[in-house]
Amino acid sequence: MKEFLKRYGLWVLFAAAVLSVVLAVLSVFSTTSSPLVNLAQTVTSPFRAAYTAVHGWLADKQNYYEDTTALKAENEELKRQISEMEAEVRQAQSDREENRRLRELLNLREQRRDLSDFEAATITEHSTSNWTSYLTLNRGTDHGVEQNDCVITERGELVGVVSEVGANWCTVLNLIDTDTSLGALVFRTDDIGVAEGDFSLMSRGRLRLDYLPAGAQLLNGDLVMTSGLGGYYPSGLVIGTVEEVQTDESGATSYAILAPSVDFDALTQVFIIKSFDIVD
Repeated sequence: MKEFLKRYGLWVLFAAAVLSVVLAVLSVFSTTSSPLVNLAQTVTSPFRAAYTAVHGWLADKQNYYEDTTALKAENEELKRQISEMEAEVRQAQSDREENRRLRELLNLREQRRDLSDFEAATITEHSTSNWTSYLTLNRGTDHGVEQNDCVITERGELVGVVSEVGANWCTVLNLIDTDTSLGALVFRTDDIGVAEGDFSLMSRGRLRLDYLPAGAQLLNGDLVMTSGLGGYYPSGLVIGTVEEVQTDESGATSYAILAPSVDFDALTQVFIIKSFDIVD
């Protein structure tokens, strides 16, 4: 051993010194890990950083997808709820309107005891052309509806007369239709005439009041109602108002242009008078 130290002692000291320096340098990089562990950590650090970045990116994308999916589902649910609420609002408005019509019809029943039997009907079709103007209703012979029954609004305004009847439907000629003709009375003057449709006036939504007595003094705005003469139609149904008075081509007689009280295009529900009492 002494011989070995004499021959290699300096090299052993040198190796020990080098090892001490290496260990000292490695200790600079880590005070908690062993040199080999610290070296491995140093070598793998870039890979760990890359993995962390990729993992974070994927996590962000996954969170974004989940949030977007959740938002879409929530949006669809909100749309469904809004749609349901809008439907409820429309139904409530329809119910209020129907209740209003029924209240006014009840009031009309109380005022007009002669109108004894009504049938409520919904309009399924509006039709207006140069030749005709009519409505189609969802009531017919199955409901006791007959030809020539009068159709009115809940306020007692005349809409027209039933012209054709099926089992569960009927056609109503509007007041302005050229085939319409019924006795009329000017409320202010008691003048009697005939309210009838006219080709030249139908496109304007108007009708004529003809066969007025000589010397009739009508004014714009005069109320015109059904006369009830002959017992074909009830009396006192509102036809419309005088819009203007004109003289025919011969200059011998005058006639009035009437504006109906009803807006035919706005109607959705009407009432059919199935029977009435004749009032003298």
